[in-house]
Amino acid sequence: MRIHLSSVFVDDQEKALRFYTDVLGFVKKEDVPVGEYRWLTVVSAEDPDGTQLLLEPDGHRAVKPYKAALVEDGIPAAAFAVQDVHKEYERLSALGVRFTQNPMEAGPVTIAVLDDTCGNLIQIVHQR
Repeated sequence: MRIHLSSVFVDDQEKALRFYTDVLGFVKKEDVPVGEYRWLTVVSAEDPDGTQLLLEPDGHRAVKPYKAALVEDGIPAAAFAVQDVHKEYERLSALGVRFTQNPMEAGPVTIAVLDDTCGNLIQIVHQR
């Protein structure tokens, strides 16, 4: 068994697609109309056949309070592995990405947390 798909709830699928592709560097995998929304996934450019991330609309009544509580408590909705958190922090900061937690050492890993502009905090991490 392996993870095939995971998701993050987003407040605007098109805005999320731009952020996750143009800024973070993922590539669009699936884009299928589903009623008023889309089945919209992205994958790592380094692993185009790997785990897909669904940019899931946050329209369900339980989602917005859930997302708001996570953000208020500083809890990331997802974590993405990078080669070097400090370099990725510099690259993304130069693109205007807002970080809620600067790079820090946490045991065997270095982490930082960013705002995905779609209502989520996202952690980037690398293991030393």
